[in-house]
Amino acid sequence: MSDASKGLSLYNTLTRAKERFVPIDPQNVRMYVCGPTVYDFAHIGNARPAIVFDVLFRLLRQLYGEKHVTYVRNITDVDDKINARALRDFGAEIEVGTLSLNDAIRRVTEKTADQYHKDVAALGCLEPTHEPRATEFVAPRADGKADMLSLIAQLIERGHAYVAGGEVLFDTASMPDYGELSKRNLDEQQAGARIAVDVHKKNPGDFVLWKLSTPEEPGWESPWGRGRPGWHIECSAMSAAYLGEIFDIHGGGLDLIFPHHENEIAQSRCAHGTKVMANVWMHNGFLQVEGQKMSKSLGNFYSIHELLETETFGGRKWPGEVLRLAMHYREPIDFSVRKLEEAENTLRKWKRAADLAPAAARDLPAYVLEALSDDLATYTAFQRLTQLAGEAVEFTGAGENAAAASLKAALAFLGFDVGAAKVDETVIAAAIARRLRFIADKNWPEGDRIRDELLAQGVQLKDGKDPVTGQRVTTWEIKR
Repeated sequence: MSDASKGLSLYNTLTRAKERFVPIDPQNVRMYVCGPTVYDFAHIGNARPAIVFDVLFRLLRQLYGEKHVTYVRNITDVDDKINARALRDFGAEIEVGTLSLNDAIRRVTEKTADQYHKDVAALGCLEPTHEPRATEFVAPRADGKADMLSLIAQLIERGHAYVAGGEVLFDTASMPDYGELSKRNLDEQQAGARIAVDVHKKNPGDFVLWKLSTPEEPGWESPWGRGRPGWHIECSAMSAAYLGEIFDIHGGGLDLIFPHHENEIAQSRCAHGTKVMANVWMHNGFLQVEGQKMSKSLGNFYSIHELLETETFGGRKWPGEVLRLAMHYREPIDFSVRKLEEAENTLRKWKRAADLAPAAARDLPAYVLEALSDDLATYTAFQRLTQLAGEAVEFTGAGENAAAASLKAALAFLGFDVGAAKVDETVIAAAIARRLRFIADKNWPEGDRIRDELLAQGVQLKDGKDPVTGQRVTTWEIKR
C-alpha cells in the first residue's frame, strides 16, 4: 500500500465503488464541498453535509497533517431566490432609490451567511480553509484566480458552448461522456438551472451558463450582455481558483449529483481539457423528518437555528452536539425527536465516562481511526466509543483510566466538547423555580422537560423535603 493512502478508503460515486484514497499531492490534499445558497436560514438538511465533511476534514488533517489539507466550502450569494427575497424585504427602498438592488441583495445574504456561520459553529464544525462567495468570482479578478466569465469564454472558444436567445448555453452533445456521474443517457437529461430557460436550445439537456438580466435584476457586464451566471458555473470557477483544474475530493448531498455536479464536471473538464474534475466524488444520504420528506407544505421544515434556539421541534431546544451525533454519512436518516433523544442519552453516557479522566490521551484509539478510515464508518466508530465508555466506567485499578482518556481524545477529535460543563447559577435557579411552579400545578410533563434540559447541560437535579416545613426542596450538582 502506498504511504500516501494512509489506509483511507472512500466510496466514489463516479465509479460506484469503494476505493483506496491516494491524494494527488500528499503535501496538499484538496477537497471542495458545495455550501449553502444564502437566501434563507439553512435547514437541517444543510447541516448534514456540513457535519459529514467536517468529519472528513478532521480525518484528513489527522492523517496528513493540519497544514497539508485545503478545504473549500463556497457560499452561493447569486440566485434568483435571493433576488426575490431582496425585492420582498427591501422593495420600497429600492423603488424610491434609497437602496440599490445589489445592495439589498448584499443585506439579505450577509444576514443569512452570518447565521449559517453561527449555526455550523454550534454544530461543532471547523472553519474551512477558504469560503469564497460566488459574487466575488463572476468577473476577472485582480489576483488572476479563475472566474466565471473567463471559463464561459473558454467553453465557447473550445466549441462546448453557444449563444442563443440572449443566453450562453453548454452544448451537452459536444461532450461524448456527459452523464458519467449520474449514469444517465443524454436523451434522459433535463435542463438543470435555477433560472428559467427558453426553448432555443440545440439539445433538451443543454444548460445555462449565462442569462441576460433586465434593468430590475442584478447583473454584471459581459461580452454577451449584462447578465448573471447560471447555477453550476460558480463551483467550477471557485474550485479551480483555490484547488486547481484537478483536485482530490468533491462532496455534497445526493440531490446534487444531477444536475449540479454532473454539469460542474462538464464545464470544468471541457474548459480545461482534463479527463476529470475531481478524482473522488462523495455524497451524503437523504434526510427525512419523522418519516416524511421535509417540506414547508407539510409543516416539517426546520432550520438549524430553530432546532438550536426554539422549541418548535419536540417542544424543546436541542444542543448542537446532539444534532451532530444524529448525523451519519451515507445511510438515509429519519430525523425524529426519538432519534435526537437517543443521541442525547448516548452523548451523556460518553461524556460521563470521559470525565473519569482528567485529560485526553495524546493518541486517538486505533480502532476508532480505522473505522473512520473505512469510508467514514461513523456508526462503527460510535460503537467503539460506547465500548470505551463501558471500559472506562468499569475501571477499578490504580493510576490513569486509559479508556476514559482515550474516549476523551476521540470525542474531542470528532468535534464534541469535553471541557468542564459551563453553567450560570442564576439561570439554573430560575429554571428550578419554573419547574417547582409547574409541579405545584401538577403539570408534570413541563416539569420533566425542564429537568431533562438541565441534565442535557450537565446539571442534575435532586428533589428532597425541607425537614421543618415538609415542602419540596430542589438542589443541583454538575454531572454529565
